[in-house]
Amino acid sequence: MKKFVAVMLAGAMVLAMAGCSGGNSTPSSESSSQAEAASQAEATSQTDTSQTDSGAQDDTSAEPGAESGAETGASLPVAMKPDLLSQAVQSSLGLDQSAADQAAQDMLPLLMYNEGNPARIAKFIKKLQSGEEATVAFLGGSITQGTGADGETCYAALTAKWIQEQFPDAKVNYVNAGIGATGSYIGVHRCDEQVLSYDPDLVFIDFSVNDESQNNAINKLTYEGLIRKIWKHSTNPGIICVAMTQDNGTSVQECHGEVAEKYSVPMVSYHDAMLNFLNTNTSGKVWSDISGDNIHPNTAGHAILSAMLTTYLQYVIDNVDSIDDTDPQLAAPGDSGEKYENARMLTVEEAQPVSAGAFEKKSMNFGGFNDPWIAKTADGSYGDDAALVVEVEAQSIGFLYGKLTSKGGLADIYIDDDFVTTLNADFSGGWGNYVQFTEVKSFMSSGKHTLKIVPKGVPGESSAFYISAITLA
Repeated sequence: MKKFVAVMLAGAMVLAMAGCSGGNSTPSSESSSQAEAASQAEATSQTDTSQTDSGAQDDTSAEPGAESGAETGASLPVAMKPDLLSQAVQSSLGLDQSAADQAAQDMLPLLMYNEGNPARIAKFIKKLQSGEEATVAFLGGSITQGTGADGETCYAALTAKWIQEQFPDAKVNYVNAGIGATGSYIGVHRCDEQVLSYDPDLVFIDFSVNDESQNNAINKLTYEGLIRKIWKHSTNPGIICVAMTQDNGTSVQECHGEVAEKYSVPMVSYHDAMLNFLNTNTSGKVWSDISGDNIHPNTAGHAILSAMLTTYLQYVIDNVDSIDDTDPQLAAPGDSGEKYENARMLTVEEAQPVSAGAFEKKSMNFGGFNDPWIAKTADGSYGDDAALVVEVEAQSIGFLYGKLTSKGGLADIYIDDDFVTTLNADFSGGWGNYVQFTEVKSFMSSGKHTLKIVPKGVPGESSAFYISAITLA
């Protein structure tokens, strides 16, 4: 049997070992220590009210299954089987065989929010059947990161392990790119470095509870850009979207589902299948049996989620010889979502500022991102030449910056010497430190621009301002 290889990302940290580490509107601590990044939510507001998104319109004009899109294949002869779900429900929730079987049967009709075109998933399976090396990656927030479970029992690790067990002659590389308190905006910007650099053959995407808190047009655009970015990667990876939920049903499943349907990408709905089970089962099982808070699955929830994903994968395995694996045509992009195909994250290491001003690089992990720039003041004064100045080329420009529960400062943002907005790092009384995003400027086309970030303090008070990255598209 060939070795099961795992890669876990904590910001940019890579570990050569199996496992992973560990949203909602009431998150818990997302501090500079990744051990504290078991956030209880995916950032109450992933975008600031100062955000401007000129030209970013929510595209609803494209009809799902339009002629430029990838059409779903014909009906397949073998249906999804309940076995894996039944086993997971029985072992995780302690139900008897009859109750577990009934739960699985009830979940199956609701499991696939969008069936999609399995062509690329079939190619992934055939590669494993041939005993080749393949890479499976998981991109998401704290649920993907493993909050509520651990490195061996989070859904991503369980799913990757199951894949390896089905194909013992192949080599399965596992990448966990889950970072708590991040949604699809941050996801699409960090995807190149933290997912696509590993040349994945299959990518799972989980941002449905994170993006809910954003509640704006950029949410759908960045999700579409993320699908397109992954789809167009040189390895032609398969994509499976995952729709999670809060205890009250809060999720952007419908919004993400429209994008998944447009691109004929399979979407597995934990939201529909799990909530229906909890609302209809006669065994007395409730939300607290599958989650320790209002959003993150516990080990039982992670096990059932993994069983949902592997149930779909088993379905593809059972039908692989009947699936036309001709690569589907990529649907035409939405009004502004196409620009996020080129989204990238300019880290502190890569930025090479014209002037660092009062900002210094700090060797630490803050909210899942390594080595932020930090400007600190003990008395509220920064003096002259405190600005961080960076030259970039992009169509849209944003920032990942720290929200701090204590002594969060301010920073004025200028682009080409024009004042754009003031970013406020204060999160006094909040659930913990975390990395916030804001897109500050969007242009009609890409061009060269000079960014100036001027830290500001309150006279007589100490404060700090953290910048984790500049986001460009």
